[in-house]
Amino acid sequence: MSECLFCKFVKREIPTQVVYEDEHAFAFRDINPQAPTHILVIPRLHIENLAAMGTEHETLMGHLLWVCAEIARQEGIESEGYRVVLNTNRAAGQSVYHLHFHLLGGRQMTWPPG
Repeated sequence: MSECLFCKFVKREIPTQVVYEDEHAFAFRDINPQAPTHILVIPRLHIENLAAMGTEHETLMGHLLWVCAEIARQEGIESEGYRVVLNTNRAAGQSVYHLHFHLLGGRQMTWPPG
């Protein structure tokens, strides 16, 4: 998808503050952070959202969650706690239609969210 903002980050067409990358995942700091640590973890493969996932993506989803945990360790928020959020479609708050996890930490989270 040539017009996808996150795909442009992955291709390095638009600069962003990268915190992690490997052959399947790409992670960068959110430009409008909602917590002291707010990192977006995305697949390199363009997938619109969770609703667009198929069984062929099961391993990828597990890897993306592992990446979230690994970044939490690297960022020093593992012991205090962190939240991983995945929004699907407009009513849930998805604004960029490329699957992405929000990794949030560094402050007390409240419940219920949103």
